[in-house]
Amino acid sequence: MPKKPARRKKGSTPSRRFGIGSVIKWLVVGAIWSAIALAGLVGYYAYDLPNVDRLGDRQRTPSVTILAKNGSVLARFGDLYGPPVDVAAMPPHLPRAVLAIEDRRFYQHFGLDPLALLRASIANLKAGRVVQGGSTITQQLAKTIFLTPARTLKRKVQELLLALWLEQKFTKDEILTIYLNRVYLGAGAFGVEAASRRYFDKSARDIGLAEAAMLAGLLQAPTRLAPSRNLAASRERARVVLRAMVRNGFVDAAAEARAVKQPATTVEVRNVGTGSRYFADWVLDQVRDFAGPTAADLIVQSTLDPLVQRAANSAITSVLKAEGDRRRVGQAALAALSPNGSVRAMVGGREYAHSQFNRAVQSLRQPGSAFKLFVYLAALEEGFSPDSVIDDAPITIGGWTPRNYDGKYHGRVTLQTAVARSLNSVAVRIGESIGREKVVRLARRLGITAKLRADPSLALGTSEISLIELTAAYASLTNHGLGVWAYGIEEIRTRDGTVLYRRSGSGPGAVLDERTRREMLAMLRSVISRGTGRAASLPWPVAGKTGTSQDFRDAWFVGISGDLVAGVWMGNDNGAAMDKVTGGGMPARLWAQFVRAAQPGKRAPRPPIGQRTRPRKRRRCHAVGCR
Repeated sequence: MPKKPARRKKGSTPSRRFGIGSVIKWLVVGAIWSAIALAGLVGYYAYDLPNVDRLGDRQRTPSVTILAKNGSVLARFGDLYGPPVDVAAMPPHLPRAVLAIEDRRFYQHFGLDPLALLRASIANLKAGRVVQGGSTITQQLAKTIFLTPARTLKRKVQELLLALWLEQKFTKDEILTIYLNRVYLGAGAFGVEAASRRYFDKSARDIGLAEAAMLAGLLQAPTRLAPSRNLAASRERARVVLRAMVRNGFVDAAAEARAVKQPATTVEVRNVGTGSRYFADWVLDQVRDFAGPTAADLIVQSTLDPLVQRAANSAITSVLKAEGDRRRVGQAALAALSPNGSVRAMVGGREYAHSQFNRAVQSLRQPGSAFKLFVYLAALEEGFSPDSVIDDAPITIGGWTPRNYDGKYHGRVTLQTAVARSLNSVAVRIGESIGREKVVRLARRLGITAKLRADPSLALGTSEISLIELTAAYASLTNHGLGVWAYGIEEIRTRDGTVLYRRSGSGPGAVLDERTRREMLAMLRSVISRGTGRAASLPWPVAGKTGTSQDFRDAWFVGISGDLVAGVWMGNDNGAAMDKVTGGGMPARLWAQFVRAAQPGKRAPRPPIGQRTRPRKRRRCHAVGCR
């Protein structure tokens, strides 16, 4: 009889032997569940994919490039895009440089490169940190167009899905073309065409091997490696790209050696100092008003002269450094104009990085005696002359008695002497004689738009005005009596050359007759030759006027030297008093230092041939034109 199976002891566990079939079975089950989980994950993130219709959109701010008078670049604002360039129209070394350093298997993979991922993972494990990335160009394009830079699982999954979609939607050449026209390459430039024009001043169609290697090298860190910021670092990175091109057979060693020996040279942007940013901001605020609404990138031809601007920056920096703290002067501003009002230089403050408030344009301060220009112009129009005699004596109006700076009265003086010595009582007496409203109307005619209070102290400059308007008013004296509006824009055009605005106006027309203009200029020359502005004297004829507000809160000097009219203001933003700084002191010295540097070719006039060169005793007179 067959034996009965042995009885299992109570509490024992039956042994099971798993064969290969069971292993396969569980592997299949695991794979199924993994596939289900992966499908669920993909489905979850695919549900939240961004709209792929955005592929053709460029969500950006049109760029504005501001050029100086000599064509050099002052500033760029906004994003810079160039017109699209097909990869077939580019020199072959440009896409090859990008592929060599970013995705050498681009034409072999399907949007994801497992070999590149494995290679990057090994390198990162060895280094203990992320030193390589495994993303393909297709993945980078998906991230650039559709996604944020956030390092999350969701973003990586969506990046992969979008890369697969792109590979199905477009050919490899089309993907590469889109990528090269969209990728950020530093200095506000998007795409190889914009970057090539930004750095090399030429189209991407025309760049050489060294330039192509530099552009490809920027993809690693466009902001840090931008040649406009760090040329040495961008050239070193370009050498890395060239070595990669040799390894991948894109160029030979001889071509690499030539490119290393003659590295890419970028367009030099002449340095006019950070002070030019005040001017650039002022111009930018006006661009949309002149050009109208447009999505095109704009090029603005401005009036700023880099030589004059550097002179302005240097003068303000050196004078404030030497005397500013000791004399409690916190800020200074300068505006320099040509006779027709074109702004040649503008400094809106001591340091743009610390304060972007433009004191040459935005600040309204009391001009003090610099406002007397309008009082004496009105007097000349009413029949006064430089030789007219006025009493410098106490005058009381409504309980208010103006006093001269030295506390003295000088009796009967000519109008020219009153201007030269900036006598307050004479200016008030004349203002009352001809009428304050006459003075206000004349100031308006010469371009002063600020609110002017027609009270007895009007003649002493107690109403607040801007430096740019006051300087433009003085410019009328050198513009043949024609009114002057300060301006900084000559032309606005798009990158394809379409002109949207070109200055054609000549200002408000005649505002002064020739006699009045000449007589006022003669009196302003006496301010410097024998009056309160002697610190501004130069080896050639100049004219100007000092101004100091009450309690030394503001100090001004506005002067004329040939075809340059410049105004200087000094003070403190909080209105605190300076240490007895007057317009004839620091501002006049700053003005003279500025003009010497801004007009380096200027020389004292030579006497006519045969004229005696020995010193002659000067004749004291007040006739128009006397020196």
